[in-house]
Amino acid sequence: MAFQSFDVNSDLKGPDDKSKKIKWYWAPAFCAFWFLLFYVTVIPSFFSYPETLRISDEKAHPDEFIGERAQLQLLGLSSIGVKLTGSVENEVYAVRFLLNEIEKIKSASRQDLYDIEVDVQHSSGDFWIWGLATSYHNVTNIIVKLSPKKLTSESYLLVNSHFDSEVGSPAAADAGVMIVVILEVLRVISISENELKNPIVFLLNGAEESNFLAAHGFITQHKWATNCKALINLDSTGSGGKEVLFQTGPNHPWLVKHYIKSAKHPFATTLAEELFQNNFVPSDTDFRIFRDYGGVPGLDMAHALNGYIYHTKYDTFHNLERGTYQTTGDNVLALVWALANADELTNPEDHAEGHVVFYDFLGWFMVAYTETIGIIVNICVSCCAIIFIFLSVFLMSALGDKDQANPVYMQFFTIIGVQLLTVAVAVGLTILIAIIVEALNITQSWYTQTWIIFGLYFCPMFFVLAIVPGFYIKWRKNENTMRLNDIIACFMHAHCLILAIICIIMTGLGIRSAFFVMIAVFFYTISLILNMVVFRFTKKDCYFVIHFLCEVMPFWFYTYMAYVFLTFFIPMQGRDGPTSRPELLLSMFTVLCTLHFGGFILPTLNKFRKSKTISSMFAVICVAFIIIAATPAGFPFTKDVTPQRFYVLHTERIFHDYAGSVVKNDTGFYVQPEDTRPTSLDDSTLKNALPQSWIDEECATEMLCGLPLFSMRWRKWKDSMKWVTAGGPNLVKPTDLKLISKTYTNETHLIYSFSLRAADRVIINIEPHDKNKVVDWSFNRGMLDEPGYEPPYSAYHLQSMDDSPFQFWIQIERETPTLEGPHFRIGIGAHFLYHTHTYTQEYKDFLASFPEWAYPTHWTASYECWHF
Repeated sequence: MAFQSFDVNSDLKGPDDKSKKIKWYWAPAFCAFWFLLFYVTVIPSFFSYPETLRISDEKAHPDEFIGERAQLQLLGLSSIGVKLTGSVENEVYAVRFLLNEIEKIKSASRQDLYDIEVDVQHSSGDFWIWGLATSYHNVTNIIVKLSPKKLTSESYLLVNSHFDSEVGSPAAADAGVMIVVILEVLRVISISENELKNPIVFLLNGAEESNFLAAHGFITQHKWATNCKALINLDSTGSGGKEVLFQTGPNHPWLVKHYIKSAKHPFATTLAEELFQNNFVPSDTDFRIFRDYGGVPGLDMAHALNGYIYHTKYDTFHNLERGTYQTTGDNVLALVWALANADELTNPEDHAEGHVVFYDFLGWFMVAYTETIGIIVNICVSCCAIIFIFLSVFLMSALGDKDQANPVYMQFFTIIGVQLLTVAVAVGLTILIAIIVEALNITQSWYTQTWIIFGLYFCPMFFVLAIVPGFYIKWRKNENTMRLNDIIACFMHAHCLILAIICIIMTGLGIRSAFFVMIAVFFYTISLILNMVVFRFTKKDCYFVIHFLCEVMPFWFYTYMAYVFLTFFIPMQGRDGPTSRPELLLSMFTVLCTLHFGGFILPTLNKFRKSKTISSMFAVICVAFIIIAATPAGFPFTKDVTPQRFYVLHTERIFHDYAGSVVKNDTGFYVQPEDTRPTSLDDSTLKNALPQSWIDEECATEMLCGLPLFSMRWRKWKDSMKWVTAGGPNLVKPTDLKLISKTYTNETHLIYSFSLRAADRVIINIEPHDKNKVVDWSFNRGMLDEPGYEPPYSAYHLQSMDDSPFQFWIQIERETPTLEGPHFRIGIGAHFLYHTHTYTQEYKDFLASFPEWAYPTHWTASYECWHF
């Protein structure tokens, strides 16, 4: 296709109008041009990695990260297997492996330049997170401090990651690869002759997956914690790839400044930060603990590629993206050097200057500025766009007959209304399709076949953004006094005007991600200015040529962002719970990205003959993809690669009355789906599950349905659980709850003291009877002090490598001094996460009955309830 095919002198009116339009068969080439731009630029940019340096390259690359060495270390660490906090694999084997590697580094270091101190911390404590009182005992940290000789600085840089794993996972990516990156960074710096101004503390923590316990233990108790002035936190929600910077600060823009200067392969966006902080991501990191309990500002980075295998047995050394080591290693090494030598590290509070707006462009370069500058930029760009849009319309009217000036203005304001309708219909239709997909129970068809997203949600946007302007042009054909090119330009003017107003509103609401809208407005404004300048000096109308050239950069940016977010967020929907709305979420992501490039490209399809037929092809594709989603081709799950997730707990339940007698005792398999297809196994593995009426009755009579719910998220999911009656589990130990004392502090207040022996992980649920109240307890008070929080109150306790009884107390306020018991009921959910050797044959057979496209995360558990 040649740009000169656009005849800028074509009129809508007149016998030769059709000959002035472009032949219809050029339209597929026009669309293919944009698809080609995406495939040859965006995808290669996303998957571009530096060449991995080998150990044999070390002499030729001094002071550089050697990816092969990190790779070999990860092979050793991941071969230990599953490393759950409290298990011998985590507390003994992993600790021993890491200490041996650290000792090798220490022995080979430049001891004339550096001091290396190693400390193994075992900490206990309590805090409040996610609406859950949390306590822990004896969790492990390995801490290494690297200090230059004769250094007096008391400001340290903290670099953190974790070596523990989730149930059943070898954790090569989450976060074994980050641990070996830290080890190699430590090695490179410890033999370097480059200047190091401040000490570096490397924290390898052994209890992140259990609610960030080890990070809390370090930042609240360790002797070096108070000197840590800035943080680099490294984690994963996938299987390698480029690590994305998704949280900064807060309020420390100097951190991003150093990231921009030092990161060799930048990958970061404020949009990811705001999505994460608004709970669009079903995960969290240690960064929260360092920020909330230590006040340490920092940078939070994580891998997110191939999130399908996150927290599964497939998170292995062999499944890790091979370019990960060198990419992440290069970035982290350069960033550690930069922050450890930063002048701001001495007194970072003096540089707390607000939030930062930051984003990368296809990984080629970074853009960052303070929130204040962002406000100025957004407002200036938006106002300039509005000014030049109306100037452009004025020139349209001025270049025509004087009698046509008012009709041009009137038609432009009409087009603004039509474009508002276009955007509303496009968004509404896309969301409606998401709702229809949900209603038809064919959700997540894109989970494995991600290309289905294009037909389901991109195509309806394309269809409406192209067809509505076409109908308007057809409607106005016989009475129009404007050129076709000018009408199409007015539609794009109107679209830019809408985005400019949205940008101003978002900026006024303090949403830093307004930059996302500003970029589209900025490049369109540039095209307007260039068009005016070219016309002023050449008297030639090159509108479409200049317009499309100026649209290439934003097209790359928005399609890159769409690809990144869909690549990251699609796997997350497989573990976001049965109550989530993945179709709505992804349709909104599609809307967000498409509006910013589609509104400036799709109206130009009306320059082709048979434009409405061409535009209708997008609607045909959408219908075809809905049909595909409803067929077996749209089944979301596959073996090994994209399995459906379930929690499967072999459970015993025991309920006592006030006298202590057992009134109910049952056993079975508690199955908790993790996505929006909870009924996928109803005709096979779960065909013998008890009916929904049983679940409803249990939830109506028992506290939290009488289930060993493992987290606060499980509370939201419990209505979709399944119970399959079976023989009892072989529990490592029974739950033994003893009332030690019952003390009256006054007529209405009693303190109950308990001693508990159970699993090393327990959830303690407490629900007062009648109008009694829990006014205090030995756990963190956050839940009790939360305004409007309704019981039951829950506390999570982990006890690592210690079989001694756990003691706690509860203070109850009686409604009246004469009110006798029971005053409350207490339920103990005990979880045995790594004791697979105790599984019964029946449990093994049940797990084996899951289809090959399903992934059960499994352990044994018990739930026991008493009244006091």
